[in-house]
Amino acid sequence: MSSKSRVRKHGQSAISPLLRALTFSRTAHEPVTSAMLLQGYAALDAFRRGQGSRHLHTTLSRHLLVSQELARLGLGEDVLADIESAHAAMVRLDAREHEDGRWTLDDHEYACLCTALAILDGQLAVASLSEIASAEARMIEGLMRSAQVRAVAEAPV
Repeated sequence: MSSKSRVRKHGQSAISPLLRALTFSRTAHEPVTSAMLLQGYAALDAFRRGQGSRHLHTTLSRHLLVSQELARLGLGEDVLADIESAHAAMVRLDAREHEDGRWTLDDHEYACLCTALAILDGQLAVASLSEIASAEARMIEGLMRSAQVRAVAEAPV
C-alpha cells in the first residue's frame, strides 16, 4: 500500500482573486447584461420592422438558448415553456425567410419573443457572471453536439 497521504492540501484556486472578484462584481456585471439585452431587443425591433438578417436571427436565437440554460441552472425553471415558444417563433421566422425571403414576425411571434426577452432580463438581473458564463458554455456545447449529430446524419454511408 502506498505511504502517500490521501489528504488533499488546499492549494491555489484555478481562478485568480482579481478574476473571482470581477465575476461576482455588479460593476462588471451590468455592461455584460446590458449589451446582451440591447442586442436582443435590437434584433427583435429589426424583425418587427421586417429588416432582420441571418446575423440578427443567430444573435437572438443564441440569447434564447442562454436563457434556456439559465432556467435549467435554476433561474426560472417555471418559464421554460415560454422560452420554448420563443424558440418555435424563431424557427417559423427562419422558415418564412427561406420560403419568401421575408424576416417578419406576426403578432403572436412578436409577443412570444417579447415575453422571452423579459424573462432573460429578469434572469440576467439575478444571475452572477459565473452563472451567465456557465449558461453560455452549456449553450455552445449543445450547439456543437447538434452540429456533430447533423454531420453524422448527413455523412454518406
